[in-house]
Amino acid sequence: MADALLAGGTGLIGRALATAWAGPGTLHLLVRRTVPAPSPACRVHVIDFSALPALPPARDAFCCLGTTISVAGSEAAFRAVDLDAVLAFARASRAAGVRRFAVVSALGADPHSRTFYNRVKGEMEAALAALGFDSLVIARPSLLAGDRASLGQPQRRAERLALAVTRPLAGLIPKAWRPIRGETVARALIKEMADPLPGIRVLESATLQDRGR
Repeated sequence: MADALLAGGTGLIGRALATAWAGPGTLHLLVRRTVPAPSPACRVHVIDFSALPALPPARDAFCCLGTTISVAGSEAAFRAVDLDAVLAFARASRAAGVRRFAVVSALGADPHSRTFYNRVKGEMEAALAALGFDSLVIARPSLLAGDRASLGQPQRRAERLALAVTRPLAGLIPKAWRPIRGETVARALIKEMADPLPGIRVLESATLQDRGR
């Protein structure tokens, strides 16, 4: 079974991944609301992430779920998406036969971080590692760049300001910290999952920049 699952397919990275998907197999796009299929190789499924149904059988899964505390409204709401929903999708994916899992985390993810955002991302990575996937690919992009408005997403003020400051200096910023486009992360994940190595593979932002060209 060469089909794949994608959760979080309406954000910067997920939408780019779904648009770029060319198989083999069908990409099952799991969304909260009806959206047009971004490519002929995609099939859209509207689901409730708080009560996941049985998912279509698949070999691979991509998880691009994520929000911010300001958008979610509270630390608890943020944790419900970036930890609880991610793990629920991962467990449902295992039940659907998925053995290779890719997830978008964040630069600086660390379960022992003093920063709440990075700590939750680190806890998520550790919990996924314990699920026993044959291959687990963890992407840790730096600041994401892209047109959120065209996706119907709220503008992130801090992100917009940071991009405005760093854009003129992009060539001087090391790749590890340089803003990265959602399309670049998506291409890197597709390439990595085409033939992933066994075990856990962490792709820091500099590697994503190179792999996503």
